[in-house]
Amino acid sequence: MTLDPGEYDVSELGPELADVDDVDELREILEAEKSGKDRSTAKTLIESRIEKFEGEDEEGSADEDGDSGLDLEEMSAADVGNAVRKIDDVERLRELIERESAGNDRDSVKRLIENRIDSVAGSEGEESDRRPPEERHPELDHPTADKQYVKALDAGVYRDMWVYCETQSGELIDVSLEMLGKARELMDEYNRQYDADERVVAVLIGDDVAGHTETCVEHGADVVVYHEDDRLERFQHKPYTEIFCDMARWGAEPPVGVGEDRTPGTDPDPADWRDYDEPRYTLFPATNNGRDLSALVQGELDSGLASDCSGLYITDVTISNPVKTGGSGNNREFQRVLHMKRPDFSGFEYSTILCLDNPTREFHPQGASVIPGSFDVPQPKPERDGEVIEHDLGLQDEWFRAEVIDFDRLEGGIDLTGNDVVVCMGRGISADPTRGMELALDLADRFERADVGVTRGIVTGSFNFEGHVEQYTKEERQIGETGQEIEPDLYIAAGVSGAVQHKVGCDEAGTIVAINTDPDARIHDWSDYFIEGDLFEVLPRLIEGIDTGEIDLEAAADGGKLE
Repeated sequence: MTLDPGEYDVSELGPELADVDDVDELREILEAEKSGKDRSTAKTLIESRIEKFEGEDEEGSADEDGDSGLDLEEMSAADVGNAVRKIDDVERLRELIERESAGNDRDSVKRLIENRIDSVAGSEGEESDRRPPEERHPELDHPTADKQYVKALDAGVYRDMWVYCETQSGELIDVSLEMLGKARELMDEYNRQYDADERVVAVLIGDDVAGHTETCVEHGADVVVYHEDDRLERFQHKPYTEIFCDMARWGAEPPVGVGEDRTPGTDPDPADWRDYDEPRYTLFPATNNGRDLSALVQGELDSGLASDCSGLYITDVTISNPVKTGGSGNNREFQRVLHMKRPDFSGFEYSTILCLDNPTREFHPQGASVIPGSFDVPQPKPERDGEVIEHDLGLQDEWFRAEVIDFDRLEGGIDLTGNDVVVCMGRGISADPTRGMELALDLADRFERADVGVTRGIVTGSFNFEGHVEQYTKEERQIGETGQEIEPDLYIAAGVSGAVQHKVGCDEAGTIVAINTDPDARIHDWSDYFIEGDLFEVLPRLIEGIDTGEIDLEAAADGGKLE
């Protein structure tokens, strides 16, 4: 066993498991977790990885060219789409179309292969036309021709990792310190690996942020750039974006022209504390405000963004994608690439996002937003020294398009963790959503310490609830991997299918009672009691039984089955 699960937090374990594809090794890891920390979330994570690989026929997998052994008749369209992404040979792709035409003859599959052919063939032979669209197509209308934005640099110089440190109610939030600690770790390793001397730059924007500069330095920043203005007390999109982008280019206007045609004097202005055009990397918190700001800043700087990341590392990478290499069949090595890992399917799979230059266009800064809690808050080091820079920019009144004249601060959200009983409602209430929630509330009212929760399907679904129950269907009551994890003595799940993401949130309950019309629902496999029946008939019988003191689960099933 090459991986000891006990050495990792659950947030770190997912990315590590992504590199393990041997089922026997995964089973060993699972047993190690059971005999060690025995965390339900970690076990579910490992089990889902095992499920992915169980039953796969290794002999039928593709060879290095991507299509040897492909059995198109046995593959779904999604499987074919993933497989052909590895194939750069147009002739082999055309052979696959012929095989599909002679077999299942699915239009969707043939379109996927044809799109891959277009992607590969379209990169060959022609030099990219870098003129703006209004110059390439003067005969067309261009409603965005006057849009002002900072264009990508040509042969730009990039250095340092910038971290936007968000404040709320005048205080630095934890994720800001988490990112500083991770940035410090990344840049220390970066400087060792590349024999460089690049820095961590903290960015503070607000009405009273200068007092946080020392804290940023203590937690890993080499430089802190801050901008203060009384009008920046509350986050607003326009001024915050303009300030950050001005910091990133230090007052530079978009350069005029590219390459040899660039107009002299339009390059970014120099600054005393730095000798480069733009940051190499940027990190933002994946908070409500941070998500907005990260997308706006990266868009203004004409680069890309990997959102909601939980893992980061820097290394070199070799790419064969024709869009990035400039031609089919070529490999190109990219150096100092920030690998940004983000969870898919609620953390049970991970994607690694790369922001790479094209042959005719540079994508910098390489930017990511970071999920709060992904990294530890580092221990402060009061002895650290750092440079503090006050940013100077005249803020235009038109940037402040909205004025907050009054607001209420909400108290803490709903905490379901302290209840003895939790009644959770799922998509099975669709026949009468409001009545379903009323039944849940009536049942919860029969217990002294009880409350109502919901699944993600209720939170994100398009159900119409009447006002008196709508408050009980909000995200703050969501149970599962992306919601609350609870351990009540009794958990009643009505109309809940039992996806693995939901199981994570309630698996430690003392007793789980599931009510569902579908005997094949996944919750059947992990509930203590399964009532096959309609929740609109079963719940009233349970409520009646509690009121009379005589609960007959067989009778509650009303013609269904109790297991």
